[in-house]
Parts: sequence; structure tokens; C-alpha cells
Amino acid sequence: MWSTFVVQEEEVRSGNTSAGVHQPSGGLEGFLGSRGKGRKRRHRTQSGSGDGISESQEGKIKLTLFLAITGIMLTVLGVGTEFWVELAPSKSFYNNQTCLVAHYGLWKCCTKMIEVSDVDPKLEVCGPLHLQGESNCTFFKFYTTGENIVLFQKTPEKDLTVASAMFAIISLFLMVMGAICIIMAVSKGVQFFLKPAAVCFILSGVLIFLGLIVFHQSVLSFLASDQSIPLRHQMSWSVTCVGCAGALVVVAGALFLVLALPYSPWEKCFPKKNSDI
Repeated sequence: MWSTFVVQEEEVRSGNTSAGVHQPSGGLEGFLGSRGKGRKRRHRTQSGSGDGISESQEGKIKLTLFLAITGIMLTVLGVGTEFWVELAPSKSFYNNQTCLVAHYGLWKCCTKMIEVSDVDPKLEVCGPLHLQGESNCTFFKFYTTGENIVLFQKTPEKDLTVASAMFAIISLFLMVMGAICIIMAVSKGVQFFLKPAAVCFILSGVLIFLGLIVFHQSVLSFLASDQSIPLRHQMSWSVTCVGCAGALVVVAGALFLVLALPYSPWEKCFPKKNSDI
């Protein structure tokens, strides 16, 4: 009888122990499961709401943001460099040993003295810029003191140059604001910020093209300021960077505007036809 009592007591203890171990585990699993279900429910509610962003839409937004960031980087590269226009006079501008070439942008002007022997004999003008020579660069002083520069006996139109620089700075500011709006839209999971971002990017692209037009007019005005020294001019790679950047941000803004619509334009234009099987 004593042995039977001991066996029963051990079974009761082992049962209570296993129950005591299992009960907290079950409670923790139930608690975590309820939290996971709550998260899934909230995620579905947010994705299914009219102002929410689904996972597929979030991927499209990130891809378009990469396109816009590429445009921002190209804009910074183009605005910060001075290879907007290249100027080249004839090889005999100074003497038969050396000749002078120049290039400038929104902020700075550079000149380079090149040996005539290094220039291709088939060319009638000095250059190109990649040839070895002594270079000298200086910033435009009309941003600070108002003093203009004289280059090849010509003076740049400072008002037009300042206007093109202001267009570039404002467009960069709008690009940054648009990128911030997209980051907030992705982090908050709402479509509200897509429309302001689209407006910022499209407007920044328009300002970039306006700045390029104004800068080109400033170059034409510079060339017409004195006709005594004929110059060959051509727009350089900085203008190409800025032009490509303007196209990229305009396309990115249009895509953000399409993603902000409550319906798919593709499905609206080309509705699916129900085929009878």
C-alpha cells in the first residue's frame, strides 16, 4: 500500500510539473500569436485602405525614387562643375607658339594656355581642352562685389548668368523636398505625400530646362558683346548632365503622379475582357 501511494504521489507531481511548464508556454504562444494576428490584421487594413501603400506599389515607388536620385546626383555634378561652355579662338590669337582656350559655368571661369605644336594641324582653332597646358581658374566676382570679368575682350551677361544659377539652385531645393516627401510616404505607408513629391520633381525639371535656356542666351549675349575676336563655342558635358537630370526628374515626377492615382491607368485604358470558357 505504501508503494502504491508513493507511485501515485510521483505521478501527481510529474503531472503538475508538466502542466506548470506547459501552461506558461501556452500563454506566451497565445500572447505572441495574438500580437502576430493583430499585426497581420493591421497590415491588411493598411494595405487595403484607399490611402495605404501595398507591397507591390512600394517597390514601384522605390524604383522611381532611384530614378529621381540619379537625376539629383547628375544635377549636383553639372551645377558644381564649370564645363558648361567651351570657347576657342584661332591658333594665332596670341602668337605662333601658344594659344588660349577657355571654359566656364555658373560659378567659375577657367583658361588654359596650350602649345600650338600640340594642336592638330588640321584645326584652325585652339584646343581641345584635354591637351596639356597651364590653366588658371577664378570664381565670378559678380556674385559678391558685382565686378564682371573680361574674357577675349568680351564680358559675360551677369544678369542672365545669375538667373540661370538661381534656377539651378531652386530646382535642387525642389528635388530634395520631393525626395523627402517620398521617404515619408514609404516610411508612413500613405499615398498622401506622392502628389507633392510629383509636383516638386516636375517643377524642378521645368526650372532646369529654363535655366539651360537662360544660360544659352547668356552665352549668345557674351559672344555678341564684341565682334573683334571670333570664337568657336560649344556646350560641354556639364550641360549634358543637367539636361539628362531634368529629363529624369520630370519622368520620375510623372511616374509618382501615376502611382498616386486611386486606380491603375493601364487597367482603365485597357480593361480586362471576361472570356467564356
